[in-house]
Amino acid sequence: MSPRRALVVVALVDSAGTGLYLAGSTVFLIRSAGLSAAAIGTGLAVSGAAGLLASVPLGTLTDRWGARRMLAGVQAWRALWFTALAFVDGPTTFVLVSLLLGLVERTASPATQAVVAAAVPGHERTRTLALMRSVRNAGFSLGALAAAPLLAAHSVAAYRTVILADAASFAAVVFLLARLRVDTAPSPVRRGPLTFLADFRDWRYLRLAGLNGLLYLHTTILTVALPMWTLLATPAPVAVVPLLVGLNTVLTVAFQVPFSSGVDSAAGTTRALRRAGLALALCCAAFAAAAQVGRTASVALLVLGTVLLTAGELWQSAAAWEASYRYAPEHRKAEYLAVFGLGPAAQEIVGPPLVTLLVMGLAGPGWVVLAGLLAAVVPVVPRAVGDLALQEG
Repeated sequence: MSPRRALVVVALVDSAGTGLYLAGSTVFLIRSAGLSAAAIGTGLAVSGAAGLLASVPLGTLTDRWGARRMLAGVQAWRALWFTALAFVDGPTTFVLVSLLLGLVERTASPATQAVVAAAVPGHERTRTLALMRSVRNAGFSLGALAAAPLLAAHSVAAYRTVILADAASFAAVVFLLARLRVDTAPSPVRRGPLTFLADFRDWRYLRLAGLNGLLYLHTTILTVALPMWTLLATPAPVAVVPLLVGLNTVLTVAFQVPFSSGVDSAAGTTRALRRAGLALALCCAAFAAAAQVGRTASVALLVLGTVLLTAGELWQSAAAWEASYRYAPEHRKAEYLAVFGLGPAAQEIVGPPLVTLLVMGLAGPGWVVLAGLLAAVVPVVPRAVGDLALQEG
């Protein structure tokens, strides 16, 4: 099996297990583990904080140990602690297991990107990542469908099987990674895991990571703002919410690869990021307008906004893959990729309260403010990418 095909299979297996977990975890934690909503929220918060704090140190270790070895270790760690999760029996054990799982949560993505860099020729890597992302979205859907009969069984054993199947998917990924052929990586600089705190001074790379993090607000808009806005502020029927999320998934599967073509240069990266900012700003305008019209027109505007949101997401993702790779030194690739991931990580912490405050607190004017934040990226991106291109040259 070619490296590219093997990586796509890895993405499918991984995401199918995750789809099972996302569809069934809440039911398991409430009905089997007996956890309250507050306990679940605490565990997730602890997990997120652990991932944010550990991401860059583990990225540094990835450069030292090798991306494939680190990624296999991360997936083995996940397999172990998701197995333990299936047997938690209270809030204390849940928070502890969540902490241990969270430690590696943000290492998987940069390690995966580094493995792609080592296994796939440079001109194919962004396209490979795009194909993997399309397959991952399909895998999420397949996993969610597979969870349905288990959840319908209404038994502790069935709920536990959902979690154990996710653990098994990570174990299968370890096996697949062991068979993956990768090129010999450049000799790493021997650096401690906390060295970046003292000597990471590439402010140009950090600036682009921050702009990417701002554009990454599309995830919070889709998962938080859009459902709340649709239900509480528009005349659209409740049933339209899952259809909008499904539309986003279908469009991502179908168009991530085409949207990733042409970004393999500084000009292409700039163009994609600017298009992302513009599309996301326009989607905010469409969502705001959906509250000012009748039922049919509101649904149409919500659909239009979702299409624009997805276009922005596709351009942002493709440009982020290319830029994070291109401007990271070879011997510190995973560390830089982990640093680049801090933008989305920060967005996941700040984004939900910010977007909720703007959209539900200020209504239409809040969408305008949000559109302005996203549109502000458009004139800044050429300088941000250009400075890194000059630095590379």
